[in-house]
Amino acid sequence: MSVLPIDSLETPRFCGVPTFMRLPQATTLSGLDAAVIGLPSDSGGPYRTGARFAPNAVRAMSVMLRPINPYRGNINVFEELAVADVGDANVVPGYEIESLERIEESVAALVNAGIVPFAIGGDHSITLAEIRALAKVHGPISLIHFDSHTDTWDKYFAGKKYSAGTPFRRGAEEAIIDPAHSIQIGMRGSLFQKDDISQSIDLGYDVLTTDDALDLGPHCLAQRIADRVGGRPAFISFDMDFIDPSAAPAVQTPEAGGPTARETLQILRALHGINLVGCDVVEANPLYDGPGQITALMAATVMAELMALLASQRAQAKG
Repeated sequence: MSVLPIDSLETPRFCGVPTFMRLPQATTLSGLDAAVIGLPSDSGGPYRTGARFAPNAVRAMSVMLRPINPYRGNINVFEELAVADVGDANVVPGYEIESLERIEESVAALVNAGIVPFAIGGDHSITLAEIRALAKVHGPISLIHFDSHTDTWDKYFAGKKYSAGTPFRRGAEEAIIDPAHSIQIGMRGSLFQKDDISQSIDLGYDVLTTDDALDLGPHCLAQRIADRVGGRPAFISFDMDFIDPSAAPAVQTPEAGGPTARETLQILRALHGINLVGCDVVEANPLYDGPGQITALMAATVMAELMALLASQRAQAKG
């Protein structure tokens, strides 16, 4: 029997990559608690493109990570969670709406099987597709959004409603995000308009600038997040431009003046009391990384910390 190569007219060449943290490649969804999935679409990127290559780059650097997380009681993440890498969602390069439809379908397959998706983007527009899939099972989702931009603009370029700058307005309009129990953290930098921040507040989001977050400190910030979501089904969306470009230069839309790598990890390691039903790490762009691939390594580390958060909560639930 001959084995034919994948048709590159149907499945882009950037799909099909090494697994995250050397996890097994899934051959079935049966028995999984969580799954890593690549969402390699940058068709919604209003500035740089190249985030379609991030799942491969992040997986490649994730081999540096180890299973035990010493910041959450030396927990072995993969003894608490059955996790596999399910590869990449299919996308339609250059076609934003069609790519979102394919991504939603792929994520829905995980969610409907009771699996928590850990997604590697992709530009930030992909989060809308993920939350659409999650909301069909869990109802409106509480969003915990780390970013230097609100991504609540109404439209981009000739009135287009779907881009990396609009997902959290669309999510509120579609009633798949519950802004009254959601929080955006890390906004900073210059603005397009005077209401770039207040537009999120008007939608009902709690909004903290980078200065606000760092002034609170990691533990007070983590408590504010926990209080805001209140145990409701929550999605963590982590845009790599939350971090200062000195530690994560290879992003779609860099913004000076962010937290250091250490400050970022302190915040993530302080998180608690979150009913995590899904998460993503987005907006890394390996085309702008240096030979050390520090942005890809940081993105992989962020994802590993989110896995440890879920693992520790599952361990606590077992008693």
